[in-house]
Amino acid sequence: MLRKRFSIVLLHAFVGWSFCAAVIGVGFRMTSVGNALIIHAIAVPLIFGSISAFYFRRFSGTSPLQTAVTFLLFAAVMDFFLVGLVIQRDLTMFASAIGTWIPFASIFLTTYVVGVWTTRRHRGTRFIG
Repeated sequence: MLRKRFSIVLLHAFVGWSFCAAVIGVGFRMTSVGNALIIHAIAVPLIFGSISAFYFRRFSGTSPLQTAVTFLLFAAVMDFFLVGLVIQRDLTMFASAIGTWIPFASIFLTTYVVGVWTTRRHRGTRFIG
């Protein structure tokens, strides 16, 4: 049962990360690096907010904190190993606040807030603040 829950949350993390990778990939081809990074930074919370809302409404096998940490760690590991080491063969992306750290923070915060709001709402209480 635990393995199934973990697989479901990882699948959602993968979908979110994949959409974000598509946004940045298309952005790099269609506009300047600066504009692509801004678009990506705006898209990340929208993407992970949607993925989180879907996850918490349909599955909710993990707490908001566990889900936020899992989504963040999945994105960080994929960015480090696949994007940084394999694709770019360079880790300078981790020196960029808007390119890496702001999106990472928004993945965590968006997932956590959506999870808290959704689970409280599901239990019949209102999220205030």
